[in-house]
Amino acid sequence: MPYSMSELADDVRSLLNAAPVSECSDEICGVLRNALTDESFTSAHLQEREADEHPREILYEDPELGFCICGHVYAGEAIGQPHDHGPSWAIYGQASGTTEMTDWEIVEPGSGDSPSLVRPRKTYVMNPGDAHFYNVGDVHSPKRTAPTRLIRIEGKNLDEVTRSNIAAFLD
Repeated sequence: MPYSMSELADDVRSLLNAAPVSECSDEICGVLRNALTDESFTSAHLQEREADEHPREILYEDPELGFCICGHVYAGEAIGQPHDHGPSWAIYGQASGTTEMTDWEIVEPGSGDSPSLVRPRKTYVMNPGDAHFYNVGDVHSPKRTAPTRLIRIEGKNLDEVTRSNIAAFLD
């Protein structure tokens, strides 16, 4: 039986009501994998977009807990800079294509107008069906070189979040 958006939202809400995200992130990644590997789910919620369209669409926003389930559809190359999600956590789930993700280490915290300086810590590839948790303050950067579709669950609507000012450097 196909997995639905309401089932995914109910599963995430149930897990978050039972424990802090830091304790249930593996379980949330597991229920997200159910959606990522369900072709009817991804076909229904990750529709192709034109190259000039914004890749992110909020598919569900929880009225009680505030988490969002977002669809991201990239028509071509999309290379992100190192960033965090401000006071929020996020879980990235790869539906199609691949994402090369780099996790960064803060080596010098920023203050005022000065950005935090970071250096790469780990680089890995996210393939279809993979899901990865980024806690509050985790700095990462995605690199997509071909069409890609993913689901991202955000602890809160990132449209309303100020992120840290981050600049990268290489050792």
